Amino acid sequence: MQDRDYTLIIDKSGSMSTPDQAGGRSRWEAAQESTLALARKCEQFDPDGITVYLFSSRFKRYDNVTSSKVAQIFQENDPAGTTNLAAVLKDATDRYFQHKAAGQTKPGGETILVITDGEPDDRKGVMVAIVEASRQMERDEELGISMIQVGNDPTATQFLKALDDQLQGVGAKFDICDAITMDDMADLSLSEVLLNAIND
Repeated sequence: MQDRDYTLIIDKSGSMSTPDQAGGRSRWEAAQESTLALARKCEQFDPDGITVYLFSSRFKRYDNVTSSKVAQIFQENDPAGTTNLAAVLKDATDRYFQHKAAGQTKPGGETILVITDGEPDDRKGVMVAIVEASRQMERDEELGISMIQVGNDPTATQFLKALDDQLQGVGAKFDICDAITMDDMADLSLSEVLLNAIND
C-alpha cells in the first residue's frame, strides 16, 4: 500500500443527493465521509495526499488532497448534472501514464477508486478508456481500477459487473477493473469498503 498512489473519482451527478434510507445521509454525505477516511489513511504513508476528481457532466481535479482539504472540496461542489464517467476516467489513466513516462510514479503503481451511483452516459466510452489503459500497461498490478457503487440502481449494478467480468473479452490486456456493488458491501460502510479496496 505504501508504494502506491491513490486517485479517488467521485460522482457528483444529481442523483448523489439522494438519501438511501429515509431520513438517512445522502450518498454525497457518505462520499465526503469516506473521502476523509481514505485521505487520512493514505497520509500515514504519503504526506502528498491523494488526487481527487469530482465529475458530473464535466470534471474537476484536485491534487495533493490531504484530510484537511476534504471539507472544502465538498463545500465547493454540489451534486448536479449527468454521469460523464468516460472523460474523467480517461484523464486519470492518461495522467498515470504521463507520470510513468516522466519517472514520477510510485514503484507499486496506482489504484483508481471510483464512487458512482448510476449508469454512465457513455457505457462504451468507459469500456474503451479502461481497455486502452490496460493496453499501455507492462505488468498486471501497476494500475488497478475499483468501481464502487453507492445506491441500488440495478442498471448501474449490471454495468459495473460487466466491467468486472467482460473487458478481457473485448480486448483488455489485463483484468484491471474490479466492481463492488451494494450487495457485495453487505453491512460495511462506504468508508470501510474504500479502505478494504486499498488494503487488497
